[in-house]
Amino acid sequence: MMRTLLAVTAAAAVAAFAGPAVAQTKVGIGISGWTGFAPITLAKEAGIFAKNGLDVTIKKIPPASRHLAIASGDIHCAGTTIETWIMWNAAGVSTKILFQIDKSYGADGLVVRSNIGSIKDLKGKTIAASAPGTSPNFLLAWFLKKNGLSIKKDVTVVNMEPGPAAQAFLAGQNDAASTYEPYLSAVRAKPEAGKIIATTLDYPMIMDGFGCTPKFIGENEAAVKALVKSYYEALDMIKTDQKKAYEIMGADVKQTGEQFGQSAAYIRWPDKAAAKTFFASEYPGFSKEVAELLMETGVIKQVPDLNALIDLRFIQ
Repeated sequence: MMRTLLAVTAAAAVAAFAGPAVAQTKVGIGISGWTGFAPITLAKEAGIFAKNGLDVTIKKIPPASRHLAIASGDIHCAGTTIETWIMWNAAGVSTKILFQIDKSYGADGLVVRSNIGSIKDLKGKTIAASAPGTSPNFLLAWFLKKNGLSIKKDVTVVNMEPGPAAQAFLAGQNDAASTYEPYLSAVRAKPEAGKIIATTLDYPMIMDGFGCTPKFIGENEAAVKALVKSYYEALDMIKTDQKKAYEIMGADVKQTGEQFGQSAAYIRWPDKAAAKTFFASEYPGFSKEVAELLMETGVIKQVPDLNALIDLRFIQ
């Protein structure tokens, strides 16, 4: 780990003295410990951001308060789900999605006690999920609606972040929990505590994007270009040196490289071509359905311009 830190420091020093004018651009990025965001951490810890002239600070901020950090100027950019970008803009926190980070392929899910046979059986039950305006809460709302239930009328939600929600479930608390990797794997490893009744393989709906404020983009286009370039270079590193990449990304969430690889098996990190296809074909219909559910559950009061939420210039 010390060698990694020294390498990052050295790369930053080289970028500061030898890089272009954008070399000293400071960028604050807000994410959580979600496995899907790990390439952003990799880009920092492997010195990729520094090599491309960026001084990046990554802050782990709970989803429910990440928009407050953006609104206050504490961070400039963030990673979060499509529905969360819609919520932020509906609430007046202006942001633009620049590229797609990940698609959940079973990395987000709903865990229940062994005696619960279907999602419909959750009616009247107590479920742990983070607050409204977060991906685990929205996942719960989505799964319930697809099975004829309402998050507002048919269940009792106890607000807990994904890690504590999984830990509480394993300790015998609550009837169910909405969580994600790496915490979902803790439940996979202890089937006697309960079971995973559905994941995003059953209901594909967790898709993350990376974005920044229009102000930051407008004032720092060269830096934004470097951010996007750095992210895709991190994806390249995962392909060319997976072992090292997994070790770096795993360390950030207190996992070994092998453990991280097990969590990452439930994630897909789309390349530029796949991201372009997503925004052209899937995004229009998906974002509309998402906005309708957000309105139905009272999370938003108005639907923002869904097309204006994306700025794809930097992945062309």
